[in-house]
Amino acid sequence: METLSTIKNESWLPWFLRGVLIFGFLILLGRLIELQIFKGPYYRSLSEGNRIRKVAIKAPRGRILARGGEILVDNKEVTRKLVFNSDTGFTKTDDLTAASADELIKEPMRYYPLGEKFAHLGGYLGEVNEKEVGKVNPKCSEKGPRKAGDLVGRGGLEEEYECTLSGTDGEELIEVNTLGKKVRVLGRREPIPGKDLKTWISFDLQAKVAESMSGKKGAVIVSDPNGQILALFSAPSFDPNWFIDKRYSREVAALLTDENLPLFNRAIGGQFHPGSVFKPVVAVAALSEGVIDENYTFNDPGVITIDKYSYSNWYFTQYGSTEGTIGLKRAIARSTDTFFYKIGELTGIDDLVKWANKFGFNKETKIDLPGEISGLVPSPEWKKRVKNEIWFLGNTYHVSIGQGDLSVTPIEENQAISAIASGGELCSPKIAAEPKCKNLDIKKDYIETVKEGMVDACSTGGTGYTFFDFTPQVACKTGTAETNVDGKTHAWFTVFAPSDFPDIVATVLVERGGEGSKVAGPIARDIFNFWFSKNHE
Repeated sequence: METLSTIKNESWLPWFLRGVLIFGFLILLGRLIELQIFKGPYYRSLSEGNRIRKVAIKAPRGRILARGGEILVDNKEVTRKLVFNSDTGFTKTDDLTAASADELIKEPMRYYPLGEKFAHLGGYLGEVNEKEVGKVNPKCSEKGPRKAGDLVGRGGLEEEYECTLSGTDGEELIEVNTLGKKVRVLGRREPIPGKDLKTWISFDLQAKVAESMSGKKGAVIVSDPNGQILALFSAPSFDPNWFIDKRYSREVAALLTDENLPLFNRAIGGQFHPGSVFKPVVAVAALSEGVIDENYTFNDPGVITIDKYSYSNWYFTQYGSTEGTIGLKRAIARSTDTFFYKIGELTGIDDLVKWANKFGFNKETKIDLPGEISGLVPSPEWKKRVKNEIWFLGNTYHVSIGQGDLSVTPIEENQAISAIASGGELCSPKIAAEPKCKNLDIKKDYIETVKEGMVDACSTGGTGYTFFDFTPQVACKTGTAETNVDGKTHAWFTVFAPSDFPDIVATVLVERGGEGSKVAGPIARDIFNFWFSKNHE
């Protein structure tokens, strides 16, 4: 017989078990609601992500074109294999072994037809670094942040005109199965190609200039008098195609350690003593300041001695002879150092600095290439501040013949000589942009006097003997600049033609190459032979 206490003891246990069951059911129900309603979209997106891949469609970069429309930098189409991983990723490979049609994709790859002949002008492409990933180019923020693996311009026009040349990548949504195999394409957004860039470069002339500098170290710039760059080359050079193809990784590594600095653009980034190619600027300064006129003459003593220091003329040093009584034109033609010592002294260093600055020295030319630096025009203030030394007359003598602490870049020198060729218009050199010019307000007679001296330099009796028999008449200046390296000299030659109405200006520098007339002069002649034969066929 059950007692009352027994009934009470048995009645709570079923209810407790029922309560536990109900509580567990409520937990499961709550979890189900959470997964289905609150976190459903999240897990759905994860599921979708596991089977949908977003594959970027690379946009082709714009081409770089020569003035005649010839292609300087192009794209070529390459086939790659798209391999989906079992997780959420994918890889692209050049190994097409056993690839099915569904796995093959076409992508643009940069191609440089001229190779090393256009390297410093064109630049090359390189992957974005860690600091650039996720950042936008402030010059074209509408193209969005850069992604890992993106290629951007490095050096040359590729970098300078990155926003013009780069396109906007498209995207393709691809569904894959659990094994990572492509099922179907769900959607596609087409890429937007970059824009072509038209330059002032003469295709054939650029190739010729590079050929003429083969085996040399230096730079060549060819322009019209108004700043349009027709050719620009720095030697030694490199093949920008190596940076695109991973098979050339060893060659790229070797470039970075090459003591000849093939990646260095000497035309815009190198500082060199100009030597006598600076003398036309000194002549204009002396005339413009009124310390001499067109009829000024000087009796060359061969050497000028101040205290215990001697400043000689090259003709006296090499042959023990003097020039006798000479005027400005003859002094330019013969590159008479003693003459320029004297007119530099008469002009004074302050006015020499002023006119050097007027002609564009001591500051960047603003050419549309990255990496440009300015030369250096020393002054008494500079010498005191940098060297803590006072200025001497000998320092003025050195500047007057393009020596001492004076240094220029080849592009600065070409810009200055172009100003003489154009009759006094200083134009910023440009490769793709429109040059801007300003009048230097120099008397026409002064410009013509200096021009005539430069014509005499390339005529019988002058120093530019490689052009004595050239037609049309040219105006030129040779330069042999001393360096501090084993007595070696920089060889310079700057020239324009026709002398009366110039259409081409060229400046040649052979770094530590020897005498300007012997080394740089033949290169300039080779370039002018090509240009005038090609344009007068």
